[in-house]
Amino acid sequence: MARPLGDHLFFLRNSADIERVKQLGHRLQTPLFNLVSCPSRSLPDQQPGHTRIGIVVGKRLGKAVVRNRAKRIFRELARHVRHHLIEGQDVLIFPRREALLVRHAQRRHRAALRFRPCQGLRD
Repeated sequence: MARPLGDHLFFLRNSADIERVKQLGHRLQTPLFNLVSCPSRSLPDQQPGHTRIGIVVGKRLGKAVVRNRAKRIFRELARHVRHHLIEGQDVLIFPRREALLVRHAQRRHRAALRFRPCQGLRD
């Protein structure tokens, strides 16, 4: 499946940006994932107010196969909600083990519900 255009700008990959969000962001805990969000820095290669998402999966979640599956699942979720995201935010998602046990439709619905309280989604 081909990736949508601009995916490389949509996802946080730079470790300095990820650390900045960890240090300055507001935290929200949910049963399926933890979320950290803070205002984004504008970079020369992106439009001002652009939202980026990073998925951080620690070794505590499981072996490489499990961690990679969690990253794939949450990248796909991020692509589904990308048009609902409030602009100008950098968001980190830390998946939990429980997220791997839930069906995709339930995960998607719960993710959309959880973004609203932290002002991560528009109505």
